[in-house]
Amino acid sequence: MKLQILISSQFNPYLNRAVEQYLTDKQEEDCVTMYLWKNQQTVVIGYNQNPYSECNVKLLLDEGGHLMRRGTGGGAVYHDLGNINFSFVADKSLYDVKKQLSVIQDALRNYGLEAEISGRNDLICQGRKFSGNAFAKGQNNNLHHGTILIKTDAAMMQRYLTVDKAKLLKNGVKSVASRVVNLSELVPELTSENIKQPLIASFEKVYGDKASVMDFDETIKKPEVQAIFEKISSHEFLFGRWEQFKTTKKARFSWGGVEIALKVDEVQSIIKEVQIASDCLDTEIIGTAEQMLKGSSTKVAPMVDNGQEIIKDIIELVYGE
Repeated sequence: MKLQILISSQFNPYLNRAVEQYLTDKQEEDCVTMYLWKNQQTVVIGYNQNPYSECNVKLLLDEGGHLMRRGTGGGAVYHDLGNINFSFVADKSLYDVKKQLSVIQDALRNYGLEAEISGRNDLICQGRKFSGNAFAKGQNNNLHHGTILIKTDAAMMQRYLTVDKAKLLKNGVKSVASRVVNLSELVPELTSENIKQPLIASFEKVYGDKASVMDFDETIKKPEVQAIFEKISSHEFLFGRWEQFKTTKKARFSWGGVEIALKVDEVQSIIKEVQIASDCLDTEIIGTAEQMLKGSSTKVAPMVDNGQEIIKDIIELVYGE
């Protein structure tokens, strides 16, 4: 097994994400990489989310911020230089979410902090969330990434993010700020810079070997990285299919929230077009649901196989009163 460390020297969200995608696509066999990176003034949304529902897009862009779409599922988060982001890219035979999270937990013990795994994808400390995590499967490697809130500007987070009231009610809270914690509130000396070395030491400790250090500036020169950068920073990728999105159905389930836009041919009684926005962690199942619904009769719901609970919930929402 080979261990690698990669630390970004850039704050551009599209460049950082392009490197992460390159690692997921191209990393050699029998390897685990921990990649640490920061984004400046960025709202990051899940792969299937509608940007106009998740944040104040105009305000964000007018104030020099960035919108970035992840390749993973989950909800919208705010990045600034007060937090640090981590990615674990691992050969499928070495991929272990609990082991990867234990790297974060072990590093924080250096500061007297005990972190716990909570819910579908969160890390919490003293009952409040400081890290959301998301996951993706590649051809040979799997990806696990997340954010560690250390000294993020909570006012800017609330300024840009638009939080679903149903989600807040579900969690029994009145604001975004009451659900999350900056770890510097608990340990004032902790910063997004001085956490790096404990993370590296914990990575090597948990995996029981010394890690080699990759050259970030050389990595970003690769043509494959530049091609990914061009795609994921394009207007079409970020906004294109969402600019005409008009919600006709909306709900929140245990697996996440969903918004559905439908175009119906009333004469032929079929669903002509369907588009689904969701913070569901499973990115592929949303596309499966869209394909199943498109062209279906508006009078008879499509049949759903056992075990496809997310699709079942979506279809029941579409065909319900």
